[in-house]
Amino acid sequence: MTQQQQITATVRFVALGDSFTEGVGDPALDAEVMRGWADLVAEGLAAHHGGIAYANLAIRGKLLEPIVTEQVDQALALDPLPTIATLNGGGNDMMRPGMDAATLIDLTEQGARRLLDAGVRPVLLAGADPSGGLPFRKTLYARGTQLTDAVEQLARRLDVPFVSAFADDQVRAAEYWSEDRLHLNPHGHRRVANLVLDALGVEHPGDAEIEPVTHNVVSHVRFARAHFAPWLGRRLTGRSSADGRTGKHAGWTEVAPAAG
Repeated sequence: MTQQQQITATVRFVALGDSFTEGVGDPALDAEVMRGWADLVAEGLAAHHGGIAYANLAIRGKLLEPIVTEQVDQALALDPLPTIATLNGGGNDMMRPGMDAATLIDLTEQGARRLLDAGVRPVLLAGADPSGGLPFRKTLYARGTQLTDAVEQLARRLDVPFVSAFADDQVRAAEYWSEDRLHLNPHGHRRVANLVLDALGVEHPGDAEIEPVTHNVVSHVRFARAHFAPWLGRRLTGRSSADGRTGKHAGWTEVAPAAG
């Protein structure tokens, strides 16, 4: 990927969201920079179209409201405008007490309609289901199901593509998740990328075969100490993993087809 001063690509893809879309859990060569499903989608689109422009404004820890306000504002300020935008959010809202599903759906619709009104084709996503590896799994699953069903209905009303990683049985398996059980690992991000490319009618290499993973008492204790306790501490103190961060590709980046 290379930064471009002048963008001539006819396909311009921007990704909006939180850690799911930033690519947390799929570190690139520089562990501070994530790759993730959106980067893989950009590569797939580039192979299909002979090169594209790509921006990724997603920031880990973001709630849905700043995604559909601040990030949509940034997307619509790109020059030239995007032609396609993936929009996902609500995963962090889902983790908080008193989730208001109706408000989240209204926000999602506002963001999607702003993109449509500007001539940008939105693709709505439901994030992968983390409930299987976490405490309070029944509550998380119920909330995630409610949001996913509502976003799917919204996509039908707006006649835009919808991708449900939440309903994908394959990506629910433990082998698709990072040690923190909140974020997908590289296999999980590849699976989501393939789901998105399928929805866009773009060919891809397919899913790699991986060994099944099962959790035991030792892994549960390790997870609680290393990941769940720090996450809970941030929630109790009002800190966010979004603090001080910006999108990893805040301007257009050229993605060329892979050599060979």
